[in-house]
Amino acid sequence: MKFSLSWLKDHLDTDATVDEIAAKLTAIGLEIEGVENPAEDLAGFRVAKVLTAEKHPDADKLQVLSVDSGDGQPLTVVCGAPNARAGLVGVLGLPGAVVPSNGMEMRKAAIRGIESNGMMCSARELDMGQDHDGIIELPSDAPVGTEYADYAGLDDPVFDVAITPNRPDCMGVYGIARDLAAAGLGTLKPVDAAPVAGEGPCPVDIRIEDRDGCPAFYGRAIRGVTNGQSPDWMQARLKSAGQRPISALVDITNYVMLTYGRPSHAYDLAKLSGAVTARRARDGETVTALNEKEYTLDDTMLVIADEAGVHDIAGIMGSEHSSCTDATTDILLEVAYFDPVRIALTGRKLNLTSDARSRFERGIDPGFVNDGLELLTRLILDICGGEASEVRHVGAPPAADRTVAFDPALTRSLGGMDVPHATQRDILERLGFTVTQTQDHWIVAVPGWRPDVDGAPDLVEEVIRIHGLDAIPSVALDRAEGVAQPTVTPEQARERRVRRAAAARGHHEAVTWSFLPMPVAEAFADGQPWVLANPISEDMKAMRPSLIPGLLMAAQRNMARGADSVRLFEIGRRYLRGKGGASDERLTLGLVMAGEKSSRGWQAGKARMFDAFDAKAEAMALLDAAGAPVENLQVMDEAGEQFHPGQSATLRLGPKNVLARFGTLHPRIAKAFDLNGAVMAVEIFLDAIPAKKGERSFTRASYAPPALQSVMRDFAFLVPDEVAAGDLVKAVKGADKKHVVEARIFDEFRGAGVAEGHKSIAVEVVLQPHQASFTEDDLKAISDAIVAAAAKRGAVLRG
Repeated sequence: MKFSLSWLKDHLDTDATVDEIAAKLTAIGLEIEGVENPAEDLAGFRVAKVLTAEKHPDADKLQVLSVDSGDGQPLTVVCGAPNARAGLVGVLGLPGAVVPSNGMEMRKAAIRGIESNGMMCSARELDMGQDHDGIIELPSDAPVGTEYADYAGLDDPVFDVAITPNRPDCMGVYGIARDLAAAGLGTLKPVDAAPVAGEGPCPVDIRIEDRDGCPAFYGRAIRGVTNGQSPDWMQARLKSAGQRPISALVDITNYVMLTYGRPSHAYDLAKLSGAVTARRARDGETVTALNEKEYTLDDTMLVIADEAGVHDIAGIMGSEHSSCTDATTDILLEVAYFDPVRIALTGRKLNLTSDARSRFERGIDPGFVNDGLELLTRLILDICGGEASEVRHVGAPPAADRTVAFDPALTRSLGGMDVPHATQRDILERLGFTVTQTQDHWIVAVPGWRPDVDGAPDLVEEVIRIHGLDAIPSVALDRAEGVAQPTVTPEQARERRVRRAAAARGHHEAVTWSFLPMPVAEAFADGQPWVLANPISEDMKAMRPSLIPGLLMAAQRNMARGADSVRLFEIGRRYLRGKGGASDERLTLGLVMAGEKSSRGWQAGKARMFDAFDAKAEAMALLDAAGAPVENLQVMDEAGEQFHPGQSATLRLGPKNVLARFGTLHPRIAKAFDLNGAVMAVEIFLDAIPAKKGERSFTRASYAPPALQSVMRDFAFLVPDEVAAGDLVKAVKGADKKHVVEARIFDEFRGAGVAEGHKSIAVEVVLQPHQASFTEDDLKAISDAIVAAAAKRGAVLRG
């Protein structure tokens, strides 16, 4: 919401400075995003008079001007404008000034051999319009030597305020002035909405067929208007708000909307036929809006139509057909109240936004419908002339008779601030509330422009924000005696450990959307994904069933911008359909690796790419950090159709409890995300990891190194090809859990001496004695147990 200081002072009698106003707005919850002064961009531009104009000796289209800039020393300026002549008063840009339209700094320069000491400026060069056919011509009595910004009244700072969705009353300058007045920064000026007497009945029959969508529709005709340009003061107001002046009628409706938060619409009466009706659109009905786009409507949408068709997408945008032009002489003014929910749903369906929609869907004052019509009528008659008809009132806006029971003691208990009861009452009344005091509490009537106030806590908020949030005392929270107990849950602690472990292993954390395009979500979902009823956009319609798609899209963006290697991870929630269709959220870690694992170099030669074993290593390391019993995990297939069937697997505790899946993504998936080469992915289901006993304990057992030296033994087994090496290692570890503390594979061999269909696997086993050193008999017994355990897996000790 943008507005100028002079616009604000039209409604607020104040002597406050720009800085004081900006500070107070932020203090009462209306955050200032910026303050700009157009005059600053016009520093160095003066009102100047052309004394003489002579033809340039070396250029047919240039003139050499002698210009009086007000300091008594005429300046020579070379100019090519066709309207440059002696006696003309215009705007001179002096050396050092910066041209607003292009950012060029002006300097003294020789043009065809004659030094020019500045530039006579056109409207376009000063960003004052599109006219570039000649230089600006000012009235002959304009004071020469005056700064042009001061002469043109452009020294008018513009505030840019961020209005939160719960404050529709501040979607107009008057509402902001009301808040400032309540905060003690001036006096609010009353609204002059005196009724305008009409001549004869309104010639247009106004009807409402959908009273739920449009409870009230007021209108009147005005005949004999002249739709020229709006006054300079109004154009200046609209420009400060970022609006482009169009014509007097359009500018007036925009001005009232931006001033009072009251949208309206003016129809060209000559383009209407028959009764004008607020009704539901018919399925397939179309309308070409003022943005020159055609929209197809359905029967949930509210429109304003006549017998010929739709003329307005109600509360959002009018049609091009019935819009006012320079030739318009008779108009129908529409001021209506529309259901905020219906306006919001229609805007989302059509993906159509407008200033009117942003106000209607937040909620406008139902009590300002008639006053808004009278204000519009008076401005149109004053600026465009004409004769107004009587007002036709159809329907009635919702009654604004909400009351809230309020105990002023709540300000202390909820807001932490002691505010005298008289001060609280004064603040509420200055904001427009009506306070009636009973024996034990207050009855507060809520004004129609505050739909956000729904209960006593809202009134507390109003009191403390106006009284001053900075006046809330800093009070330390009560603390229990003794050592504070940890507040982090085991799940939160696990999430922290995994996040740090992933970062320590060289991965970069990403935060991606929880929403995905439907085709992507369906490709990663086991069933039907959850679909949003009102998505942000069609590309973010489905809740993610996996974290991998978001990471793949992020990886693609990085690779497309020249990244050789991408290592991304994210911890977040997947959204699944539980039993009976209930929502089920699962905490998950997703990880994607693409590109080069290591760059090319003199040691390794070519760059090394990521492979499925890298994915497995990351899965095991992160599961270990999460506290999973990695030594008991089983490697099984069925990672899912999104993975390469021969280069992926799952990690499980038992056949049903899947803790993670990892491996190479299916080439089809990689291609769909526009990723070249093999892409590795890991997904760890943190919620499936069983909690350790005593995980809530604050203390940890101390480490005691073994008193006796460990012993290493090597075993070489002949194993059928179909036996997984991991299964063999697990069997070896389980042969004597007391003494076998580690087992790892250090060699795999196929070839001479190894039967067809078999492989030789060498395992290094670490044995740890406890009470006494091993004897030969002890080592033989353990070795026999290891060989016997391996035999159960089909392994035979090599001779």
